[in-house]
Amino acid sequence: MHVKKWLIGLVVVIVIAVGGVFGYQRYQQSSTTSSTASNTTTSKVRSDSAVKKDINSRLVSSQSATQTKASQAIKRAAKSDQYTLNNMYTVVNPYGSSPLSAKVVFHTNKAAKVSYTVVGKSAKTSISNSTSKYTTSHNLTVLGLYANTTNQVKFTVTYKNGQTATRTIQLKTAKLPASLSKLKVNVKKANKSKMTLGSGNSKLTFMVRTTISGKNQSKNYSFGIDADGAIRWFTTKPTSHIFKQLNNGHLLIWTKSNSSNSYFDELVEMDYTGKVYKTYKFNHKAWGKAKGSKKQNHNQIHHDVTELPNGDLIATVSDGGRTYVEDTMIVISHKTGKITKVINMKNILPAKFYTNYSATKSNKYMGKRDWFHQNSVYYDATDKSLIISSRNQNLVMKIDYKTEKIKWILSSKKASAWPKSYRKYLLKAKGKIAWPGGQHAAIVDPTTLGKQGSLNVLLFNNNVAVGDTKSALKQSSGQYSEGVEYHINEKTMTISQVASYGKSLGKSNFANIIGSNRYLSKTNRLVDFGWLDGGKKANVIEYDATTGKQVFNVELTNLGSSGYVYRAERFSLYPTKHAYGINE
Repeated sequence: MHVKKWLIGLVVVIVIAVGGVFGYQRYQQSSTTSSTASNTTTSKVRSDSAVKKDINSRLVSSQSATQTKASQAIKRAAKSDQYTLNNMYTVVNPYGSSPLSAKVVFHTNKAAKVSYTVVGKSAKTSISNSTSKYTTSHNLTVLGLYANTTNQVKFTVTYKNGQTATRTIQLKTAKLPASLSKLKVNVKKANKSKMTLGSGNSKLTFMVRTTISGKNQSKNYSFGIDADGAIRWFTTKPTSHIFKQLNNGHLLIWTKSNSSNSYFDELVEMDYTGKVYKTYKFNHKAWGKAKGSKKQNHNQIHHDVTELPNGDLIATVSDGGRTYVEDTMIVISHKTGKITKVINMKNILPAKFYTNYSATKSNKYMGKRDWFHQNSVYYDATDKSLIISSRNQNLVMKIDYKTEKIKWILSSKKASAWPKSYRKYLLKAKGKIAWPGGQHAAIVDPTTLGKQGSLNVLLFNNNVAVGDTKSALKQSSGQYSEGVEYHINEKTMTISQVASYGKSLGKSNFANIIGSNRYLSKTNRLVDFGWLDGGKKANVIEYDATTGKQVFNVELTNLGSSGYVYRAERFSLYPTKHAYGINE
């Protein structure tokens, strides 16, 4: 019996020891070796648990007392029969953060549909919407009001028997806040018949601001303009970088829990009236100080957030360590607000890219190494992968979302700069292409998403050679910037250029940082030259990719401190269906 117990004990010890050895080896492999290439070391990569702890994403209550009061008043009006077509319940800026919006509530004796229009000041600037169901209770959202104006809003009620009734009301709005009223918006061209303005002219050109942290920074609110350049929507919530339209038509913005804070710490899901539906809260400090620095980075999320098909969010962050910034992504559960996945680019790319990096330096990061500088992430549902843009590596790449294995790399480095094990992923140019330099905002032409192995990628090519690059990029660097569209054949691993716009504009439209190139329709693209003349000016152009001609050109000056146009988007105020790639 004693011998039997001794043997059992010995077996247990051996099993534990062997398991420990294999477990340690597996840990060593995961912490020192990439799943893509054996010469990639990640010995300095922070653990996923450390990243999650530092960022501490969670859902918090989104209902302020003001919002609750407004919601209750609108609900009471919707239940009451006292409000009719001739006696409407109206409230402008119902939730306190969207001054050019309103709620209108009334009842009809018989079921009816309603169409309504905010009367514009010129052709193609009246903004219309309509309901699709017959009902006797009408709870309407009115968007696209002019500031400091007694707006005329026309309503047409249509009953099932075809009879109609009309009514025009007036909605008075306040003046624009100082930071927007000082802004100079100069529409240099507007071919309204060729512009992509959407149903009821409800699509505005939204200027997404880069407002940075700091109590003394200007309040550079994000806003939307019509074809005349008039501001028809803005939010008084401070916004920085993130301004997206979600699958349900709501907006997602990166904002502050308190407008007086010196940092941004909340992702807020809200609608165009300012009503908040969900708030994701983050620690406002990235705890790892750079060596020798008394300061810390404040903002966890920096350049981009994308919604995944299941409603979860994937965001670009820093890993919170002492050495590196802007090279990590997190996936946030839309149900719990917690981080469910961490993707660290140091686990994927060659170690020498980040350990030996010296191409850029910035006081902004307090001594930390900005070797990757990820400025966009896009989810391709066709093959469940991520398309990523890295400014400081002049790199766009596609990786498998689940395994993180590389699918292809668009790189402006010489092939010899890559370890041999990575070279099979490098796309080869088919014909002459513009090699991306310091590029931004890589997305996919949505009409090519269903063609597995064949897709078109749009990006804004700042055309600035960061570090050692191909000779063609070195020669053109700083001469111009452009919106570029590529065709990528993932089967042959080749890339060709489909369209571009900006080269003919020369140095006057060279944007050293920021910018975007967005798909609007089969023919039209929207290009944002967001940082011109040292950040004093921005230029947003809609052009026809088939003819190369401008159809809309707006120049913005007097932007305010750090109020650059980070991205330009063309969103509908009344979205009915999310079109991935268009609403990004």
